Amino acid sequence: MKAIINGKIIMKDRIIYNSVIVFDLKIIGIIDNDNFHQYKEECREEINVIDAKGRFVSPGFIDIHIHGSGGYDTMDATKKALKIIGTTIAENGVTGYLPTTMTMEASSIYKALDVVREEMGIETRGAKILGVHVEGPFINEKYKGAQKANNIVKPDYDIIKDYLDIIKIITLAPEKDIDHSFIKKVKANSKITLSIGHSDASFEEAMKAIDDGISHATHIFNAMTPFNHRKPGIVGAIFTSDISCELIADLIHVHPAIFNILINLVHTDRMVLITDSMRAGCIKSGVSELGGQKVIVKNGAARLEDGTLAGSVLTLNKAILNMLRNSDLKIYDVVAMATINPAKVINMDNKKGSLEIGYDADIAIFNDDIDVSFTIVEGKVVYEA
Repeated sequence: MKAIINGKIIMKDRIIYNSVIVFDLKIIGIIDNDNFHQYKEECREEINVIDAKGRFVSPGFIDIHIHGSGGYDTMDATKKALKIIGTTIAENGVTGYLPTTMTMEASSIYKALDVVREEMGIETRGAKILGVHVEGPFINEKYKGAQKANNIVKPDYDIIKDYLDIIKIITLAPEKDIDHSFIKKVKANSKITLSIGHSDASFEEAMKAIDDGISHATHIFNAMTPFNHRKPGIVGAIFTSDISCELIADLIHVHPAIFNILINLVHTDRMVLITDSMRAGCIKSGVSELGGQKVIVKNGAARLEDGTLAGSVLTLNKAILNMLRNSDLKIYDVVAMATINPAKVINMDNKKGSLEIGYDADIAIFNDDIDVSFTIVEGKVVYEA
């Protein structure tokens, strides 16, 4: 059993002061400082104490859209790659993530999915794999971004049917699913979240897809039809509906002035901070690779040689900091965007994303600049600064 003392405990809608959080594999309780001594005396187990030293104690962060980090990528399709990604992002407070595939040959995607399946559930000294996000190949060439056009295909249930047990999110362009048979079949046979993204859908097409089962949007504003007063596009459909949406808050993909505007149009409980990080995640400059394409990292931005943004080198703790500094939100509202909100998207909010009693003891301890000093996954310290 462990306990964290001297911390400011971040809950969904408030901060708890002068209290101790007690846990083993799961959260056991939050006890007032005045009662903790008596609790220790009465407890039959030894309690290992972690001193937060006045820092914030938060649910661990969950990244539902991340291709890679630390020099490795999901599409490397190796156990080593997933282990390095997991240990690297744990340094930023991430306790759970979805390795994210991209548009490549079907055999390459299958190989990556097979390795993810093998690694799921295996204890590591890093963030835990919670499933996989399949981003492509069911996208639109017009909004392919940094993905290869020659590997794009129409949505086909047969391509993903053998991986329903590990897929948590599929990004697709619904206009490519002409009668929405793919959307309907996935919804009928799984709990997979379908996300609109890399799409040229009109407002009307997007709203129809939402009616038929789309419940999420991949990196709002990026790789989708924009908002216009005569053509509201996918962005307008997100504003109008109640679907959740991802945001890459690196101050490059989306101008920071948009943050408060977005908050006013899309309630905070529908917003999910992601990194969309590629293998160069955590480096400031240099040459890297994404899906077989050369990527140049400069001034915090990752781009193809033609200037197209190629994912990001953002870390999730910095995404939280950027949102906090460029919005009027309280810290618990912003933290929710990287904890309970992504947990909801992947239907894991009954055990992940909160410090409520009975939830998995996934915890991050950090200072006012969201610099992480401890990361705890299901009660085990996996990172200590």
